[in-house]
Amino acid sequence: MKCRVELSTGLRSTITFCLALGWLAPVQAQTRAPEPSARGPAVSAPAVAAPGKGPATQANPMPAMPVKFVAMNFADIPGWGDDDHAAAFAAFLSSCPRVAALAKLPSKSSRAPVPAELVAACEAAKALPTKVTKAQAKAFFERHFEPRRLLHGTAQGLLTGYYEPLIDGSRQREGRFQTPIYRRPADLVNVVDETQRGAAPVAFTHMRQTQAGLIPHATRAEIEKGALHGQKLELVYLSDPVDVFFLQVQGSGRIRLPDGTIVRVHYDGKNGHPYTSIGRYLIDKGMFAADKMSLGALGKWLRADPTRGQQVMQQNASYVFFRELPNDADAPLGAMLSPLSSGRSLAVDPRYHPLGSPVYVSAPTLTHVQKGKPFHRLMIAHDVGSAIKGPERGDIYFGSGEVAGRLAGVTKHPGHLFVLVARKPASPVARPPQAKGPKQAGQ
Repeated sequence: MKCRVELSTGLRSTITFCLALGWLAPVQAQTRAPEPSARGPAVSAPAVAAPGKGPATQANPMPAMPVKFVAMNFADIPGWGDDDHAAAFAAFLSSCPRVAALAKLPSKSSRAPVPAELVAACEAAKALPTKVTKAQAKAFFERHFEPRRLLHGTAQGLLTGYYEPLIDGSRQREGRFQTPIYRRPADLVNVVDETQRGAAPVAFTHMRQTQAGLIPHATRAEIEKGALHGQKLELVYLSDPVDVFFLQVQGSGRIRLPDGTIVRVHYDGKNGHPYTSIGRYLIDKGMFAADKMSLGALGKWLRADPTRGQQVMQQNASYVFFRELPNDADAPLGAMLSPLSSGRSLAVDPRYHPLGSPVYVSAPTLTHVQKGKPFHRLMIAHDVGSAIKGPERGDIYFGSGEVAGRLAGVTKHPGHLFVLVARKPASPVARPPQAKGPKQAGQ
C-alpha cells in the first residue's frame, strides 16, 4: 500500500519494498473499513491537547492537488482494445452492492457522496447476463462511461503494489508465538469515515472516547508497553514482532494456526496517529543506504537486533487493529467492504476517484507482471491507503501468497491513470400520443 507495504496484507505483506523506502506510506489499513453502521457515524474531531504536550494539536490539512479531467477517446487509451474487459467487469460488478448500499446511507461530511451516475451504471451492469464476453464487457464500459485524462502538477503518477501474506500464528500465547495482534478497543472512535482515512485533513483519524471527551489513543510504543493489557483484545499471536508490524502495514492477512486451519484477519481501525515510514526514517538518519533498501533487507535489519528494531518500528506511532473474517471469506476486503480482485483492484486517493469507479492504469515500464509486456489494464477503485495520495497515485492489489508478494515487492513504477466517468443515464424518449380510431362496437 503500496509499496504499500503494510506488510501483510500485502495488503501489504507486501511491505512491499516500497514501504521501506517510505515511498509508500502504508496502506495501513487499507483494506479495511469497518462497516459504518456497525461503528456508528464518524464524529467531528476537535483540536486536542495530548496530555502534557501543551497547546491543542491542530489538523494539518493536505489540500487536494488542482487537477483537470480532460475528455478523450477510448481509442486513445494505450492498450485499451487489448485488455480483458470481462475480468474488469467482474471486479466492477462485485462492488456494485456496496456502491448501492453506500449511496443509501445518510450523507455526512466525512464520507464522499456516491455519484448517482455510478449507481446507475451498476444497475445497468446487474441487468446483463451472468457471464459476459470480453466484447460485451468492453461495449458496456464504452456505453456507460466517458474516459478522462488527468492534468495536474506532475508529469506522471506512481504505481506500487500490495498483497495478502500467509503467516504462522496461534490463538494462544504459547511457544514461539508471543506477540499479539489486537482487536479493536471498545473506546476507539472514528473521527473520519474509513473510506476517507487517507485523504482527511485531520490530526487524528481515530481517537479514544472518555468521559471527559475525545483524546488521542495510545501510540505504538505505549501499546507495546502494555496500554491494552487486561482488556482481552488479543486476537492471535505471531512469532515475530516484525511480522506484526508488516501485517499492520498491509492491512490484512491469512494466519495459519498450529492445526493447519487458516483464518483471515482484516483491518478494523487504527489508533489514529499518522503513519511514519521507518524505511524513510532509516535512510534520513544515515542508518541505511537508499539503494540497498528492500523488503527483505529491511526485515533482516530489524530482526538482527530486536531491541534496535523495536525502537525503529516505534518511530511509526500508528497502530492497526484487526477482526477475523468469516470462514467463507475467499478474499480480503477493500475500503468499501467489497472483496478485492487480484490484478483488478486498485487503491486510490478518494479525493479524486469515487470508490467503485473504473480506473485504467497505464505503466509501460511495469513489465514484470505480464511476461515483459507493458502494464495496461482496466481496474476498479476498491481501496484506499494512508500513503496513497495524489490524482495519479495507485496501489495495485496482486492477490495472496508468495508469487503475489514477489510481484508487489518489486512494483514501484511511473504510470498514468485514466478515469472512466459514469455517463448520465439516457432519458427515456417520450412517445407521441397515438390517434384514437373510431370506437368499435362492444368497446
